[in-house]
Amino acid sequence: MKLETKRLILRKPNKKDVNDLVEGLNNLKVSKNISTVPHPYRKKDATWWINHCNEKRKKKESYPFEIELKKDKKLVGACGLHNYDKFKESVEIGYWINENYWRRGIITEAAIAVISFAFEKLKVNRIELDAYKENVASNAVAKKLGFIYEGTKRESNKAKADGRIHDTNIYSMLKKEWPKNKRRLEKEVKKYE
Repeated sequence: MKLETKRLILRKPNKKDVNDLVEGLNNLKVSKNISTVPHPYRKKDATWWINHCNEKRKKKESYPFEIELKKDKKLVGACGLHNYDKFKESVEIGYWINENYWRRGIITEAAIAVISFAFEKLKVNRIELDAYKENVASNAVAKKLGFIYEGTKRESNKAKADGRIHDTNIYSMLKKEWPKNKRRLEKEVKKYE
């Protein structure tokens, strides 16, 4: 399964992604904000991640989407859904992007497709997003996407990359809030095309 936007292909991870994953995640500016990513990030870590993602996808517990930039035919990040709960009609979203591709609207464009997939195909009612309190960029993206801040869990997460314990901001979006947010975001993404 893959999703497509004007500039991006969102698809499941594969073995060809190893070098691009290492390039993007072997950067402490990126990895320190993702709880499960070690630093340094090596090929064996990327291979494990690809296998792990594909197992979770088979079980329909997670829907990881690698972000491939069409013009470069290169994996530049990820935007995926995890902890899918069909009964509760909920899922969590997470994202990261290679530092070389920051501030280009790529995460916003990818998130529009992934959030639409969650609400329209998975039929969830609620999407939750967590961001370390001091991760200014990730918190800004959450707000830009239209997620509502619900509170902060104190000292609730530990980053594998640097061993630091973080306060985590919790955001959510409900299905009824998405149409208005989607229209606004689609207009914003056009400036990057």
